[in-house]
Amino acid sequence: MKNNILRFNDILYLACIWISGAAVFVMSLIIPWGIFARYVLGTGSQWPEPVSILLMVVFTFFGAAATYRAGAHIAVAMITDRLPASLRWLCARAVDLLMLAVAMFMTFYGFKLVMGTWGQTIGDLPWMPVGATYLPVPVGGLLTLAFILEHMLIGYQGQRAVVTFDHEKIEAGAL
Repeated sequence: MKNNILRFNDILYLACIWISGAAVFVMSLIIPWGIFARYVLGTGSQWPEPVSILLMVVFTFFGAAATYRAGAHIAVAMITDRLPASLRWLCARAVDLLMLAVAMFMTFYGFKLVMGTWGQTIGDLPWMPVGATYLPVPVGGLLTLAFILEHMLIGYQGQRAVVTFDHEKIEAGAL
């Protein structure tokens, strides 16, 4: 059961990385097009800015979930590094519980926000519901929630000895 959960979370983690990377890549193509259309062609396109903002939201929430799982999120440890081991453990559990609360808040209220704004449209993108632009918030919260629960119940993914993926061995922390 534990290995199935870890494999599933590995797939979620890789999906978060690919989605975040694709969002940044597409955004890096869209922004120059908007500049080219405005200053070279003389006609500003309406869609590059809102699409780029949406891609930044996707990058932010999916990337945040991936960085949490990888242990690469921002952490100020100046004080906790100087504490005795028992207090460091207690602080780490408090952080886990606070992260759990934040992820649950993002998921619950994010879905309420999506549902409440689904019937509205964006002026520059009339075909896209406003709720769709907020969808990365609860989905990112749900992904982060899965990674927090993994961290709390199974342990930090960077401390796993070896993960096997289709007969390939991947050392700890390589994902």
